[in-house]
Amino acid sequence: MSNPSPQRGALAALAGTILIWAYSWVVMKQALDWAGPFDFAALRYLLGAVVLFAVMLVSRQSLRPPPLLPTVLIGLFQTAAFQGLEQWALVGGGAGHVALLAYSMPFWAVLLAWPLLGERPSARHWLGLALAAVGLLCILEPWQGLGSPLSTVLALAGGVGWAGGTVLSKRLFQRHAVTPLALTSWQMLVGALVLGVVALLVPSRPIVWNWAFAGALAYSAVMASSVAWGLWLVVLKRLPTTVASLSSLGVPVVSVLLAWLILDERPDAMEWLGIALVLAGLMAVVGVGARRKRT
Repeated sequence: MSNPSPQRGALAALAGTILIWAYSWVVMKQALDWAGPFDFAALRYLLGAVVLFAVMLVSRQSLRPPPLLPTVLIGLFQTAAFQGLEQWALVGGGAGHVALLAYSMPFWAVLLAWPLLGERPSARHWLGLALAAVGLLCILEPWQGLGSPLSTVLALAGGVGWAGGTVLSKRLFQRHAVTPLALTSWQMLVGALVLGVVALLVPSRPIVWNWAFAGALAYSAVMASSVAWGLWLVVLKRLPTTVASLSSLGVPVVSVLLAWLILDERPDAMEWLGIALVLAGLMAVVGVGARRKRT
């Protein structure tokens, strides 16, 4: 019987990631009052990378980059494409709907992990996937309209980009001895540089520097972009991709609850039904992971 401590640590990291990222969608939407989408995305990830490299120096870890090509690809998918597209989608879409569309990621990740990682979904996985999919539909209520079509497409495309980064990260961990901190730092730097180039090429209004914007940038750079991504890669390293990806659906669920508590956006009956279905799907999938780890 294997030691359950690594799994407990991964589940704790998953819980922390869910809470940090759930609140970050509110912050990302608010930041658009003071900066363009690509300016904010580039700044948050550049600062986030600086924070992570400082942690590596303080902890005396090697600054040697992971294998170059996989790291660049992960940075392009997981940071540049995912965050750039999602921040752009928030310009014309609400924070709740954009977050929910972004978290179509698990569906794409399950499909990509099968051929690339050989992680064939089990019957329980498919059940959890189906419950979560129906739950997201209930929360989104597409029959009521999804707002801006461009925002919807951008948010979904960002979810595909995140799924690509998720599967590529898992494959890199399987093939090379790479620490989550090193990979997070280097891929984030790559993505931030790409976003910086995009910000320079795309016209936008000047940044309004004030305490509110500084606070949004600090939270996004340190907590959502640095701490949470590091926790997420720990989760990827210790849990199957399918379990980790589907469990991350807890973020949009928590986002709905935070919007209710903070912004007084009370979910309607259909949204509550969707939340219940998503949670049922998560329980099914995580139950599979826990049982396999104990075997």
